[in-house]
Amino acid sequence: MDKIDPSESTPSSPPKPTLSRLFELLESAIDVRSFALTGLFIFASVYVLMVAKAVFLPIAIALTLSFLLAPFIRLLKNLWIPEALSAALVLFAVGGIVAYGVTSLAEPAADWLTKAPEALHAIETKMRSIKTSVLHMNQATDVIEQLATLENGAPQRRLVEIKGPSLGGTLIGVTTELFASVVATTILLYFLLASGDMFLEKLVKVLPTYSDKRRAVEIFRDIEKSISTHLVTVTCINIGLGVAIGVTMYSLGMPNPILWGVMGGILNFVPYVGSIIGIVSITAAAALTFEQLEWIMLVGASYAALTALEGTFLSPMILGKRLTLNPVVVLLSIFIWGWIWGIPGALLAVPIVASLKIICDHLEPLASIGEFLGQ
Repeated sequence: MDKIDPSESTPSSPPKPTLSRLFELLESAIDVRSFALTGLFIFASVYVLMVAKAVFLPIAIALTLSFLLAPFIRLLKNLWIPEALSAALVLFAVGGIVAYGVTSLAEPAADWLTKAPEALHAIETKMRSIKTSVLHMNQATDVIEQLATLENGAPQRRLVEIKGPSLGGTLIGVTTELFASVVATTILLYFLLASGDMFLEKLVKVLPTYSDKRRAVEIFRDIEKSISTHLVTVTCINIGLGVAIGVTMYSLGMPNPILWGVMGGILNFVPYVGSIIGIVSITAAAALTFEQLEWIMLVGASYAALTALEGTFLSPMILGKRLTLNPVVVLLSIFIWGWIWGIPGALLAVPIVASLKIICDHLEPLASIGEFLGQ
């Protein structure tokens, strides 16, 4: 019987990484055509997301809310309540809370909107002298231009005014689109919550080997748990920030403190940009409420201090280092998704980046991207 050489049966060990080997891999990976195809794919994807906003935006909102509400569905499932009924109960509770909040805050928000023309009138009064000077200058320029035109014998130009769609038609179109998006998002969210582990079970059936099935289940569970925990934690932090803002505004004598607390909690879902918008809005409201400059600055400084305290100490301490995102990446994602989908895109930017980072951290080939997205 022939002897078996151990060197033949033992698989060869991978070559040790060297600097020359790294250069060879980089040179083999760099391809102009691959870069071009990747760039075209990215531009095409962005264009499709913008054009098909009515389709993809409800899907993105429903997926984000499904991760947020998944812990409540699991809690009700542990109480032997079917997932279909649990999804209906959760959606009914969330819808009731949102409807109560909208009806409660609609009147004070409308009051502040009616006060906005007063502020504009005050600003216009202060700027009237400058505006009058600029108007006289424009009139003199028009007279000189008309004289020059008549002297040259050129025919006078006629201005043609092109009227756009009316305000009523625009409001009807926006309301219809918003209603359709809300209905589509609610229906899709219900089926996502009621389906439970259906998609995971189908994925397990498709995969060929037992190791692949086990790995897929582990990755799916870890991603779902991490994303839901992250979103629930951020939501609780923003609720606490909104309560702190409301109490602070009440102690400073600002009217409708609940409105400012809700506004601060919602805007905090958009880091950095939301804080700036909140500071400007509440300072403008304080300017309409108080006459002393010290109180106006105190209101804005209090709001800024609370948001800075939350962003600098509270969130990093609770969320930890693992889900801390790169500030530059966060700002870029807010600008990009806000440009693609408007205000809903800006609100979804951070959950999308956080979800992408979690997925990259769980998949070894994408670990470098996850490291880049983190702080």
